[in-house]
Amino acid sequence: MVLAAAVCAAALAALTAVPAQAHPRPRWDVKDTGISDVRFRGLAAVSRHTAWVAGTGGTVLRTTDGGDTWRDVSPPGAGGLEFRDIEAFDARRAVALTIGEGEASRVYRTDDGGATWTESFRNTDARAFYDCLTFFDRRHGLAMSDPVDGKFRILSTSDGGRSWKVLPDAGMPAAQTGEAGFAASGQCLVSAGPRDVWLATGGAAHARVLHSADRGLTWTAADAPIPAGDPARGVFALAFRDRAHGLAVGGDYRPEQASPRAAARTGDAGRTWRPADRPPPAYRSGVAWLPHSRTAALAVGPTGTDLTTDGGRTWRTVDTGSYDTVDCTPDLGCWAAGEQGRVARLER
Repeated sequence: MVLAAAVCAAALAALTAVPAQAHPRPRWDVKDTGISDVRFRGLAAVSRHTAWVAGTGGTVLRTTDGGDTWRDVSPPGAGGLEFRDIEAFDARRAVALTIGEGEASRVYRTDDGGATWTESFRNTDARAFYDCLTFFDRRHGLAMSDPVDGKFRILSTSDGGRSWKVLPDAGMPAAQTGEAGFAASGQCLVSAGPRDVWLATGGAAHARVLHSADRGLTWTAADAPIPAGDPARGVFALAFRDRAHGLAVGGDYRPEQASPRAAARTGDAGRTWRPADRPPPAYRSGVAWLPHSRTAALAVGPTGTDLTTDGGRTWRTVDTGSYDTVDCTPDLGCWAAGEQGRVARLER
């Protein structure tokens, strides 16, 4: 593992150490999933060889050979549901979230590579709408719902997603009028380390990022310099490479609307956010740090992929394909997924 990490780091250094105009462009190698009528907004990258995707029509796919072949491992009876997030621990164990009002929000878990699934949570509160989930480790995780009774609702598990409980909301700040999360990429709730978690919002007067350092019991909120003030605008995705350094992307998801200031960065765990000096040129719904790098990351959206090599200060477009979400692994296995059954792996 040490040798593999060193090789990956050397490869990444070669990509980021040359002048910007001389950068070899990262290239998405599109994989044939055999499906063209599903939009995959849920993505869990395990390695360069193994990845899970989840999307519309209750569809879940898994590959263990780098995307050469895909197995349909969709949970039985889920055809009328929309998966928007999936978190995988390895090639056999994964937890997936469906979204929607009331009982449409559900959580499923598999321990055998998707051969069988167990429904471990079904929302029974018509006021709740779950958007995203995240795990700190193989046991502890959270899921978040749009505000109920004026506060975001947090669901917690301590047994790997086999059971869930709603956390008390006494430590959650009041939501703004119209504030909600965006179930666009499975990245509106993200974690780093054993206890820190961040929640992205939009739809209200100000886009915000909420941070908890105690696994969701207490939260603080900070404004993010990404346009809001409309139900279609705000922060859509977050990525933290450690508990201090994070990226936020978003904008306005409507294709006819411009999205200036679509990215921001933080170096203090989300207490303050600074806009990118040169942001992506359009709305972006997913973001991921490149592994073994302190400065390189990718952002994706329906109109393209952007690369930063300076920690989110500036971004440049490196691909114009449509993707909704992106995820990377320590062995440089970066994957992206989106509409029309599209899944790709990053190649140099």
